Amino acid sequence: MTMPHDDHARLRFRLSALLFVAVALLALALAWNWSPLQAWLDIDLMVASLQRLGQTFGIAAAVSGFALAVSLAVPLTFLTLVTLIAFGPWGGFACSMAGALIGAAMSYGLGRFLGREVVQRLAGQRVNLLSQRLASRGLLAVIVMRIVPLAPFAIVNMVAGASHIRLRDMLLGTCIGMTPSTLVMAIFMHQIMAALKQPSTTSALILALTVVLVIVGVLGLRHWIRQANVTE
Repeated sequence: MTMPHDDHARLRFRLSALLFVAVALLALALAWNWSPLQAWLDIDLMVASLQRLGQTFGIAAAVSGFALAVSLAVPLTFLTLVTLIAFGPWGGFACSMAGALIGAAMSYGLGRFLGREVVQRLAGQRVNLLSQRLASRGLLAVIVMRIVPLAPFAIVNMVAGASHIRLRDMLLGTCIGMTPSTLVMAIFMHQIMAALKQPSTTSALILALTVVLVIVGVLGLRHWIRQANVTE
């Protein structure tokens, strides 16, 4: 069945918009680390701004600010550390988790609006089949992506929204996947701050631990993919 011209043009426009937003987010993610924008990511400045936002407008405003920032590709780990310092280990944990979930839902919704129909109708049978297979293990896939963040948080969320992954799996997987690292940051917050301000053996150990966790996550992902191929 031939797709009407207007319908095809609309889908093409959505595809172009999706690609534009993805490229813009990737450029922002790079800019936060490799351009003058990096000056905005000063820990003391961000902590003071977040505390002022929370004191003036309430904790909900701080959570909203976190969600907006993470949707604009500000590094999730940096935002989490800043929030933990601003509101303490447990208040910061709750605020960062809530902000990350809201930000994930925002980016997911954008990806779903711009890309879900495009994938279903323009991407072809093979891509749709891959998307459906990914969705069948959507919760585990999201957990792995959170443990091993191979792409900026906002872009991963948009791709998930454009795929067949359900929002429920997206949010639950984000919560499960983020909890261990966020708890570690909350418990060792002062040690992490000292390591950042005065690099020493401690910072080397933290870096080594991070590398080990990434390797374990990658091995787990490879094992999951191998098991998935065997069972099908």
